[in-house]
Amino acid sequence: MKIGCPKEIKPQEFRVGLTPNAAREAVGHGHEVVVERNAGLGAGFPDSDYEAAGAVIIDTAEEIFATADMIVKVKEPQAVERKMLREGQLLFTYLHLAPDPEQTRDLMESGCTAIAYETVTDERGGLPLLAPMSEVAGRLAPQVGAWTLQKANGGRGVLMGGVPGVGAARVLVIGGGVVGTHAARIAAGMGADVTVLDRSLPRLRYLDDVFGSTFRTGYSSAGLLAEHLGLADMVIGAVLVPGAEAPKLVKRADFADMKPGAALVDVAIDQGGCFETSRATTHADPIYEIDGIMHYCVANMPGAVARTSTIALGNATMPFMLSLADKGWQQACADDPHLLNGLNVHAGKLTYYAVGKALGIDVTAPQLMLKAA
Repeated sequence: MKIGCPKEIKPQEFRVGLTPNAAREAVGHGHEVVVERNAGLGAGFPDSDYEAAGAVIIDTAEEIFATADMIVKVKEPQAVERKMLREGQLLFTYLHLAPDPEQTRDLMESGCTAIAYETVTDERGGLPLLAPMSEVAGRLAPQVGAWTLQKANGGRGVLMGGVPGVGAARVLVIGGGVVGTHAARIAAGMGADVTVLDRSLPRLRYLDDVFGSTFRTGYSSAGLLAEHLGLADMVIGAVLVPGAEAPKLVKRADFADMKPGAALVDVAIDQGGCFETSRATTHADPIYEIDGIMHYCVANMPGAVARTSTIALGNATMPFMLSLADKGWQQACADDPHLLNGLNVHAGKLTYYAVGKALGIDVTAPQLMLKAA
């Protein structure tokens, strides 16, 4: 199979879909790998690293899209890239279709087969290709939130850990999954007073067993959420419904009871955001203010630490990428029902239920796509 890796073109996106190590593995499996010139520079991988791995450097994305059997990326294809996709081509990347009807329509019209990192599962019900970026984003969230809290940026002017005689910042983390756990660990490590809310009692027990008194936990309810919103200097939105649009848990009306200059960090922004007032921002212009509350809603947070993120993502995606290349998507998905869960679009049909529900589009079961292929 010919595997193509174009350079990411989303603003301030420095990650790359294939590491040189992944390219070397694919070449070792007998596949041809083509990488767009300078695609890896933002993550610290020069073209020479890919050439040493056996990949071929191509000058333009157009040539890669025109000739590759499988396109491997990081972020969802932008409008200009979607126009280059063709019938029968395999796309393997993050998609986040639920809040993005235009992308969904374009992928369906292209006739391509699109497998989304964020809906591939594992035997424990986890999301193995989302987890590494969730870990990165979770660890970044308190860091960028602390920056947002600085008075020069419009925040409350509160130091995360306080100083002797002055209390620490109060941080509320909504969601105790991968993002929330890592966010709480880092925020607590910065000296903040941290509370994590979640609706899974088993998850709350796990957090208590593992982290003890490092941070507090609570069962998320409307009343408890409202109580903690009024106390928080920073709120980290870490809610995920796999493949679906994130629920809007914090409403604009809640701001009246919050501290002026409090910071909202919406890690769920790729899935539409979990705050009613969230809108995607970029690393170049990351924050904005509504009713005195600061919002940080960068849609590709892990891109800020591109080398760490690229290597972590490459470690997770490599086995699936090799399986798709070695077997073809049909056999790879037939052999692995967890990979089949990643199938979102095939031959003009939407194949992921949560996306169809969010966008009001009919869905064809992915198993039927295997039989028809």
